[in-house]
Amino acid sequence: MNISRLLKIAPVTLLLITSFVLMSAYQWLAGVQIDAPSTRDLLRFGADFLPLSMIDEPWRLISSGFVHIGVLHLLFNGFALYYFGQVVELVTGSKLFLLIFLLSVVGGNLLGNYTAWQGVLSGAMPPVSAGASGGIMGLGAFLLVLAALKTPIGIQLNTRSLAMIMAINLLMGFAIDGIDNAGHIGGAVTGMVLSLCYAYLRPRRTDAHMIWVVVLLSIGFGLMWYWLHSRVLLLI
Repeated sequence: MNISRLLKIAPVTLLLITSFVLMSAYQWLAGVQIDAPSTRDLLRFGADFLPLSMIDEPWRLISSGFVHIGVLHLLFNGFALYYFGQVVELVTGSKLFLLIFLLSVVGGNLLGNYTAWQGVLSGAMPPVSAGASGGIMGLGAFLLVLAALKTPIGIQLNTRSLAMIMAINLLMGFAIDGIDNAGHIGGAVTGMVLSLCYAYLRPRRTDAHMIWVVVLLSIGFGLMWYWLHSRVLLLI
C-alpha cells in the first residue's frame, strides 16, 4: 500500500508512524545515540519511570509510547503499527482507533508500573521503559477478539494468523531480556476489553456508546494511577 492510499484510509496510522520517526530524528539531532540512549536521555524525552509517572509526571504514561530505544525497535514497532493500525482504523474510524491505541499504551504502562512497584518492595530498582508496544499489542488483541467472535465488520480476519502473531510477540517478551512483558500484557488486555465492548455494541448500531466505554476505562485507569501514586509516595 502506497502512502497516498494509506493517507486516505488510515491517516492516523500514518500520523503515528511519522511521529515515531520524527521523535527519533529529534533525539538524534539533540545528540542522543539512537541505538544506545542513556537512561537520562530516555527520561528527558518522556520515557515511563515509576517514581516520575506515578507522582508528578503522569503524562509519561502516554509520551513513552512515542519514544523508541534504537533503530530496530523503531522499525519493528513502525511495521507492526502499519500492519495492525490500518485495519483497526478502517474498522473503527480514526478517532476511536486513536483512543484504542492511546488507552492501550496507558494500560500497558500502568501494569508495567504495578509490577515495577512490586519489584521495588522486593528491593529492585524500577526500570525505565519506552516504545509503542503496549499500544500495538492492544490493537492486535482488539482484532483478535473481533476475529474470534466473528464480528461482522465488513472485512475478513484470519483468527489463526492473528493468534500466532500475538503469541510470538508475547513469547519474545519472555525470551529476550529488557522487554517490558507487563507492558505488552497490559496493552493486550486493554485492547481485549475494548474489543469485547465494541463487538457487543456494533450490532446494536450504538458505536457512539463506545465513547462512554472509553470514558469509564479512562476513569478506571485514573483510579489505578491514584492508587499507585499513593503507594509510591509512602515509599519516598
